[in-house]
Amino acid sequence: MTSPELPRVALIAGPTASGKSALALALAEKHRGTVINADSMQVYADLRILTARPSEEEEARAPHRLFGHIDGAEACSAARWAAEARAAIAEAHAADRLPILVGGTGLYLRTLIDGIAPIPEIDPAIRADVRALPVAEAHAALTLADPAAAARLSPTDTTRVARALEVVRATGRTLAAWQDRREGGIGDAVRLAALILLPDRDWLGARIDRRFAMMVATADAEVRALLARTDIPADAPVLRAIGVAEIGRRISGEWSEEMAVAAGATATRQYAKRQYTWFRRQPPGGWEPTTETDTYENLARIERKLFP
Repeated sequence: MTSPELPRVALIAGPTASGKSALALALAEKHRGTVINADSMQVYADLRILTARPSEEEEARAPHRLFGHIDGAEACSAARWAAEARAAIAEAHAADRLPILVGGTGLYLRTLIDGIAPIPEIDPAIRADVRALPVAEAHAALTLADPAAAARLSPTDTTRVARALEVVRATGRTLAAWQDRREGGIGDAVRLAALILLPDRDWLGARIDRRFAMMVATADAEVRALLARTDIPADAPVLRAIGVAEIGRRISGEWSEEMAVAAGATATRQYAKRQYTWFRRQPPGGWEPTTETDTYENLARIERKLFP
């Protein structure tokens, strides 16, 4: 059982467009909070509108951390974010403020709370050899080197199969064995009050459609600026933000605005569905789910968890 003497941390999670940011800001304003981003795309400076980062006016209403602090030419990992989040939480506690984690990237949140496996850096030569294999060959090799992982992973899952194979080849230990030794998690050091927003899917879908149509109408300049940069690697995560490709095709004349809106809204709905599934199945006990969509009802709900 978590000790009531531990420092409090609030966590507001859920799929995109579920109302997390509004709830986090309301909580921050009422309880002297610092809002800490836990969304893997909102860390990038290049895309405020397209990633639905808080506006400058909203950021002025309460301290915000880890929003737009990384240049798009860089890649942010879960390990990097977790280290920065730990520092932001410590900073908030030192200032007698309530840290409020808010976002929809489950991997980031679990890395922060549970810790990360201390897997050594993979030898670049081994990584290159593994990544050069066709996925069928990589899966066959994984079946010999790590049968349990091969059985668990889809034979067509290129990324995960390659990761499992490169780890066992480089370290002599399976990925699962490494993951049993997680380090650096804050779960035992804080009193976590977690609320997961899981609104009605039809309500969420309609909200996504409206929001993406507005983004297409207003994010033109930031997408043009991003695509005009010559220093961003082709595999940079920021380029995978939903809307970059869609608005880029509208800018180039390949698509009409209606086509861009439809494609982006569909991609966002699909992403929200994956988030919805993750937050229903993956969170640890104590992360309370709610279908409520009213910000102030949810504010009262998380207050009861923070101050029982």
